[in-house]
Amino acid sequence: QVQLVETGGGLVQAGGSLRLSCAASGRSFSAYAMGWFRQAPGKEREFVAAISWNRSNTNYAGSVKGRFTISRDNAKNTVYLQMNNLQPEDTAAYYCAANPLGSITVTKEFYRYWGQGTQVTVSS
Repeated sequence: QVQLVETGGGLVQAGGSLRLSCAASGRSFSAYAMGWFRQAPGKEREFVAAISWNRSNTNYAGSVKGRFTISRDNAKNTVYLQMNNLQPEDTAAYYCAANPLGSITVTKEFYRYWGQGTQVTVSS
């Protein structure tokens, strides 16, 4: 069992930056692939980024590639999402998720554990 808690959301102007953190409890964190997803009002939850258990592989949605960076610190049981050059279309609730199968898939159904989300709002 893994519990996930996201922090770091907030209101930022277009062009600004935020760093989201996701703290995990549970001894299996270091063995799981971790992902970030987001959901805007009236839209489906969509993939943002994922990282493998040993940080050797990452995966990004095309809309955030080059602007967002996912990282993790297994010693701290934490995964991060650095978001730069934020745009109004990035406004959404952001969720971290854990995939026990280890793949950095874009498919949300493979992620078994989810946090409660943190809101990111980007003003123009």
